[in-house]
Amino acid sequence: MPPFCGLVTAACLPGKPVLLFGAPGGSDSRPGPPPANPGTVRIPPHEQQDRQRDAMKTYMAKPGEVEQRWWVVDASDRIVGRLASELAMVLMGKHRPTYTPHVDTGDFVVVINADKVQFTGKKWQQKTYRWYTGYQGLRSETAEHRRDRRPELIIEEAVRRMLPKTRLGRQMLDKLKVYAGADHPHQAQQPEPLVVGAK
Repeated sequence: MPPFCGLVTAACLPGKPVLLFGAPGGSDSRPGPPPANPGTVRIPPHEQQDRQRDAMKTYMAKPGEVEQRWWVVDASDRIVGRLASELAMVLMGKHRPTYTPHVDTGDFVVVINADKVQFTGKKWQQKTYRWYTGYQGLRSETAEHRRDRRPELIIEEAVRRMLPKTRLGRQMLDKLKVYAGADHPHQAQQPEPLVVGAK
């Protein structure tokens, strides 16, 4: 950003009388050179310092300054989409006032009881997951079949699609730990209960 030169146009000072040096028909007889451009006024140095001092500064977090916490979420009877949106906000760090788009400011989240999540309507039978195995054709299965096979993939897939599709987004997704049952191996981190949304 270029340094502040102290010159503003007359339109920048609404409601204030503007005295132009050398204006035609003016009564100003003070000595001094005219401003660089017609229609500009010079702001006194003390007012320049006041403006620079009072200017707001945007805080940008640095990777070493982020203190990441651990949370645990019970997914029992939670709607998948609503739960995933709340988890994505915590993983990105948007629940903090220090959120910075290009820095991972989010927290770790442990999700338990993933086999007890809920879908609205008839999505258990109608929603289909498809993926490519490297061979011709696609594999597919219904949400109900995936819940019986690997229920944690339902939440992981929903959250992944709500995160940025970048390396930073993949780094955020690594902080999500999903388990089908009520037990998890992260007791040493002492995760705190996180209440998200309404059932």
